[in-house]
Amino acid sequence: MAEDPLVVVEKVNKHFGDLHVLVDVDLTVGRGEVVVVIGPSGSGKSTLCRCINRLEPITSGKITIDGVSLPEEGKALAKLRADVGMVFQSFNLFAHKTILQNVTLGPIKVRKLSKDEARERGMKLLQRVGIAEKADRHPAELSGGQQQRAAIARALAMEPKLMLFDEPTSALDPEMIKEVLDVMIELATEGTTMVVVTHEMGFARSAAQRVAFMDGGRIVELATPQRFFDHPETDRAKDFLSKILAH
Repeated sequence: MAEDPLVVVEKVNKHFGDLHVLVDVDLTVGRGEVVVVIGPSGSGKSTLCRCINRLEPITSGKITIDGVSLPEEGKALAKLRADVGMVFQSFNLFAHKTILQNVTLGPIKVRKLSKDEARERGMKLLQRVGIAEKADRHPAELSGGQQQRAAIARALAMEPKLMLFDEPTSALDPEMIKEVLDVMIELATEGTTMVVVTHEMGFARSAAQRVAFMDGGRIVELATPQRFFDHPETDRAKDFLSKILAH
């Protein structure tokens, strides 16, 4: 159990029409903890991620971030979203803005930083993710891996309490996956609180404090990576691991 909980998900259910996609989900993420969520397609992983920052409203249950319940809408929700960085499968960068403009937009508009401050912070972050030389380029001029690193820098520019990653490497070519995972591993070692939905088992093994295995809308197992990968408890997890680790 997390010592200092930042995210608490309690008995969360989510329905899309007749489809029950999250079933009584409980999850606590401690401050500075990295939780990796894995499981077969359609198990509810991305939906859980999207519910944590209320891109999807929940049907029942409760989610709190830093002790505050997820607001319904309006200014309180915008404030919460500013504290939660989100990195998607598709990079969602503004095509008509430069990479640096993409990174500085939120801090200027939402955090009310001056243009100079935002620019300085933005350049530091682009340097940190290894693409400072691309600051004045537009997204279309970058590789997929570079665009995803720009998206991570953009999320970090808001100095969020929590970073959510929803399959951040699944749209990338194999050689680009490593460059994105390297940035994420570095964030993890620096104590960034992260919830990561991914198919990258190597990342789950090396960067997670805990692995949450989902199946059929439930968290079926929650354990340290070593315990989960070496001694899975449920048949469902054993079956999943035998399929993905056999290749």
